[in-house]
Amino acid sequence: MIQVSGTSTAIVTPFLADGTIDFHSFETLLERQISAGIESVVVCGSTGEGATLTFEEKCSLFRFAVEKNQKRIPIIAGTGSNDTRASIKLTQAAEQCGVDAMLVVAPFYNKPTQHGLFQHFHAIADSTELPIILYNVPGRTACNMTAETQLKIAEHCKNVIATKEASADLEQMMEIIRNAPDHFTLLAGDDALALPIIACGGKGVVSVISNIIPLEFGNSIRMALNGNYAEAREQHLYYLSLMKACFIESNPIPAKTLLAEMGLLQDNFRLPLTQIQNQNRQKLQEIKNRYNL
Repeated sequence: MIQVSGTSTAIVTPFLADGTIDFHSFETLLERQISAGIESVVVCGSTGEGATLTFEEKCSLFRFAVEKNQKRIPIIAGTGSNDTRASIKLTQAAEQCGVDAMLVVAPFYNKPTQHGLFQHFHAIADSTELPIILYNVPGRTACNMTAETQLKIAEHCKNVIATKEASADLEQMMEIIRNAPDHFTLLAGDDALALPIIACGGKGVVSVISNIIPLEFGNSIRMALNGNYAEAREQHLYYLSLMKACFIESNPIPAKTLLAEMGLLQDNFRLPLTQIQNQNRQKLQEIKNRYNL
C-alpha cells in the first residue's frame, strides 16, 4: 500500500490538432514531472480532461504512463464517474494497466445522498486491491461528501487511504484530519489552500500549478511538510498570483495555455472546453513574463 504525501500533479492531457492524444508531448510532460522530484502523478483527472476521454483513451494513457514511468513514482489513475458500474469497470481496467492507485471523484450530476456516496465508494473499493483516494469537489459535482461520510468510508474500506479535499471548507478538512484512522490522510485539492492545510495536519496536495512549476512548487510543499513554514510561506505567497491565474477560466484552460506558451504542448482542447479568451490570454502572458516561465 503506497503512502501519499507531498505533491501529486494532476497532469494535463495534450491533444494534437485533429483532437487525438499527443503522446509525445505527454511523455515530455511526464518526464518533466519526474525529473523535478514530484512525488506522484494523477492521469486522467479533471485537469487531464478526463470527462471527455473515452474508456479506451484513458486505458491507453494509463498504460503509456506506467510504461514510461518505470516505477520511479506512483501513477494514480482517475477512474471516477457518476455511474458506479462504469467506475468499477475503469478501476479494474486501470489495475490491469499497472497503475499504483486510483483517484475517484464523487459522482457528479446525480446528487446522491450521503448513504449513496458511501455505497458508491464501498462498491468501488471492493472491486480492487489497489489503494483509492477519494476526491471531494462540490464545485464540480454539486454534491459535498461530509466529513462523517468520508471517515465512514475510510473506516469500512481499508484500501481507501486518502481524500483529495477540494471543498474549500477548512473546518470540514480539520474534522477529517482530527478523526482520521491511521491509514487515512488528507490532501489539499486547491493549490492556494495547500499550506494552511499542511499546517493543520494535511499531508500534501493534488496540484494544478505543479504542471507549470513542478520543481518550485514541489519544494515549497516539502518545506511545509518538514516544518519550515517561514520559507514555505514566502514561496506560497510569491506564487499566489500564478495559482489564481490558473483559474481565470475553467481548469485546465489557463494551465494548458501557459504550457503551450512555454512550448511544451499544442494549444488544443476538447469541447466543451475551448481556447482561452483573448483578454485572458493577455493576462496569462503577463503572468508568464512576471514569473519568467
